Amino acid sequence: MKNYFDLTGQVAVVTGCSTGLGVQMAKALANQGANIVALARRQNLIDEVAKELHDTYGVDTLAVSCDITSTEQVSAAVDKIMEKFGRIDILINNAGTGAVAPAEDITDDQFAQEMNIDLFGTFKMAREIAKKAMIPAGYGRIINIASMYGMVGNKIAPASPYHAAKGGVVNLTRALAGEWGEKGITVNSICPGYFETPLTKETLQSEFFQNYARTMIPMSRYGKEGELDSAAIFLASPMSTYVNGVILPVDGGYTCM
Repeated sequence: MKNYFDLTGQVAVVTGCSTGLGVQMAKALANQGANIVALARRQNLIDEVAKELHDTYGVDTLAVSCDITSTEQVSAAVDKIMEKFGRIDILINNAGTGAVAPAEDITDDQFAQEMNIDLFGTFKMAREIAKKAMIPAGYGRIINIASMYGMVGNKIAPASPYHAAKGGVVNLTRALAGEWGEKGITVNSICPGYFETPLTKETLQSEFFQNYARTMIPMSRYGKEGELDSAAIFLASPMSTYVNGVILPVDGGYTCM
């Protein structure tokens, strides 16, 4: 009997793995047996996450502090991971930010920061891990966390730099899938809809946004904790050998209308 989603012994790097969706996806992969590298800027938080994953799932973990906008830090982080594990099988590029303001009021610095973290940081992680681990091994699963806002515009929360950066992540995914597919590396993207995290909780729980959800989302609600897990596990699976360059919305149907 095949277990299509067994990740035992594999090494998964999850960026933005200090809170929210990154931690949820790390737990999902650990539940399937993957060893987890929790990567984010705040060492105290990723230390806690790594300990919880090890204690709960019995997998090996490593907490690596890294600012993904720094090429030097990204390079050093990948070297540290390779030194411990000797392999990186899965990368979930989850780290990101979001500037919300009318487009006419967005500053150059806000736009540049959004691009630097969400788009350029995603590329830096993928480039370094592909070069040092996945291309030499002839195997890899890269999952870029974009957003449904990388596919559509919106009227409720003006965030043009976020839309632009996540739209860039969507097509960067296709570009890398095109380049690296023949090297045994699949590159896919998940586009989450509205999910409650520490960053979004206050906004999503407001009466205004609740009414908006009932109007705009076919399922009439936000995403719940754990509802991204199956998409991440599917795309990380060694059995998903012919799934490449896919843009997968997990948004309750928001982008189908």
